Amino acid sequence: QVPLVESGGGLVQPGGSLRLSCAPSRMIVGISTMGWYRQAPGRQRELVASITNGGTTNYADSVKGRFTISGDNAENTVYLQMNSLNPEDTAVYYCNFQGRVGWSYWGQGTQVTVTS
Repeated sequence: QVPLVESGGGLVQPGGSLRLSCAPSRMIVGISTMGWYRQAPGRQRELVASITNGGTTNYADSVKGRFTISGDNAENTVYLQMNSLNPEDTAVYYCNFQGRVGWSYWGQGTQVTVTS
């Protein structure tokens, strides 16, 4: 296991923005996909966005047009720019790295709270 370190969560008002970032504690080779998931209280963890090492992105319908995922393969870093946040976006956000040979690493989670 390689720990992933997330940062950028916090408290924001509706309509505000946050930028999450995630990087491993050491360099990893063979990453195929980097992504962000979230889990709200009482709900299952869901995919928010993902990006392959070729740059192909995928978004949950609920965040399309508001969130942007980007990645830096050289630095093993993935970002999630979140704009126009609303209370339904409140959750613990987890980053996830998946390898070409089947491994999967998770971050410890960062809280995002959207409230007035």
